[in-house]
Amino acid sequence: MKTIFYPANERGTANHGWLKANFSFSFAGYYDPNKVHFGALRVLNDDIIAGGAGFGTHPHDNMEIITIPISGALEHKDSMGNIGVIHAGEVQVMSAGTGVEHSEYNHSKTEQANTLQIWLFPKFKNIAPRYDQKDFKDKFKPNEFTTLVTGDKNVDALWINQDATFSLGEFEAGNSTTYDLKLAGNGAYVFVLEGSVKIDGQVLNKKDALGVYDTSSIIIDTQVNSRILIIDVPMLQ
Repeated sequence: MKTIFYPANERGTANHGWLKANFSFSFAGYYDPNKVHFGALRVLNDDIIAGGAGFGTHPHDNMEIITIPISGALEHKDSMGNIGVIHAGEVQVMSAGTGVEHSEYNHSKTEQANTLQIWLFPKFKNIAPRYDQKDFKDKFKPNEFTTLVTGDKNVDALWINQDATFSLGEFEAGNSTTYDLKLAGNGAYVFVLEGSVKIDGQVLNKKDALGVYDTSSIIIDTQVNSRILIIDVPMLQ
């Protein structure tokens, strides 16, 4: 097993007033040659968006974009004709493919929203753009991972154009769980949303992450009640 530790306090940051962002990987004006991507995982932005504010219409192409609200809700509108609101407990995916334009705004005019926006390199380029979202609030079980996003169309989750899997779970203090990598050669980016866990001797606290590869499974020991996101991705050359 090989690991890369990504401390929360070493993420890139930006404060635009209406937007306070933390960048796990190089993005916009933040660049770190050691943090360009982890396998197919290119972007993980932890955004706090002020009430009534957001991202105006802008383009994307050839990227798999996953949005996970942690608190609050986002309004979405795109050039494919999709208009809607995504709340905490729901997940949104968009294959930008040959090209799409979209906007995202905080649905509340007064309360801030905290969202994760995650980009993956696609498996196939120049596919037709597509959009989907799903509510997972009733699917979570204590001390288990729930699959949110996958490249396997036979799984009851959101599909993306990549051999990747997103899993989210809440675990009680003192729990030990084994996560099995979905495909040989994949790695896992373990991101602690809340709590504290230990993996291979490394302690991860809130918003710390650990990239794990060259293994088929990971043992996660929770120190306190914890919420964990795992992004299981191909390790690109």
